[in-house]
Amino acid sequence: MAARGGGDSGDSAGGGAGRALPPHSPSGAVLQTVEMHTGGEPLRIIPRLEAAEQAAAAGLSLLSLRREVAARHDHVRRALMHEPRGHAGMYGAVVVRGGAAADGAHLAALFLHCAGYSAMCGHAVMALGRFALDYGLVPAPARPETAVRLRCPCGPVTAFVPWDGHRSGNPVRFHSVPAFAAATDLAIDVPGHGKVVVDIGYGGTFYAFLSAEQLGLDVCSSKTRDLVSAASAVTEAVKKQFKLHHPESEDLAFLYGTILTDGKDAFSEEPTTNICVFADEQYHKGLIQLDQSRTFRSSTTGSLFTGKAVKEAKFGNYNAVIVEVSGEAFYTGTATFTVEEEDPLKHGFFFK
Repeated sequence: MAARGGGDSGDSAGGGAGRALPPHSPSGAVLQTVEMHTGGEPLRIIPRLEAAEQAAAAGLSLLSLRREVAARHDHVRRALMHEPRGHAGMYGAVVVRGGAAADGAHLAALFLHCAGYSAMCGHAVMALGRFALDYGLVPAPARPETAVRLRCPCGPVTAFVPWDGHRSGNPVRFHSVPAFAAATDLAIDVPGHGKVVVDIGYGGTFYAFLSAEQLGLDVCSSKTRDLVSAASAVTEAVKKQFKLHHPESEDLAFLYGTILTDGKDAFSEEPTTNICVFADEQYHKGLIQLDQSRTFRSSTTGSLFTGKAVKEAKFGNYNAVIVEVSGEAFYTGTATFTVEEEDPLKHGFFFK
């Protein structure tokens, strides 16, 4: 159980070296997680959260469930994402099984981060694909590859995971929800940087895309904090100067962030270095064709991902594509977190 009351302290009779858990509040939660990463991007999986499962069993959709968890159980997110248990780059996923939230999928997921909740996360989907097989969420998985159906707040996503009959493997690939370019060559005035030109793409969440060169930076050699600061400034400027629209739900019409690229957007066999992986606006501009794979290198870890548009689609009034992204996800361990009620920082603090 990922979050439960701590009435049973787990102490041994001697109360000393054999103690299973440290002292904690009898009424507090014991939070159990599975730890993974995809290309260095962390994922803290909460296999079960009773409050979320109860709400899902009552018939809430996944988007409604996200609002419910944010309004009534946000302390769980803060405790696990923020310091001292998490950090500024921590990412999490609450697994939900059954009910309207899963809507026939093997599992549903609520995505958590330090600032709130997201609608989609590619690195989390790849990790969750492996987790679903190894933790028995998919009945009778097939060899050599199993399709794992996930329900994300943005919609259904399918991960394709290697399976040898005993454990999952790599690489994991997934097919996105319909991805489209919401805007191309959009002029935005960014305080401290002047006017830049961005594209805005959707692949489960909205991102602004631009070359780091427009901001006087290089994704390979500039300091990470300078890249993050500049990207954040672009994000805030786009939010103020461009109104987003989502074809199905205004709950999803928000800009999640900015992706800085090395400017090498046209098709090439050589890897392109980005902060993140999406291929929707490149296809829209005619820079890549269906089934042409691009390799993307993380500017921070050097990890490689591949992406390609595999099928054309319509999403509302937008011409869209289904994107396939592939990468490698790995386990790093498990963890059990406890809370002492008198701890003034029991629900975490945000350290920038």
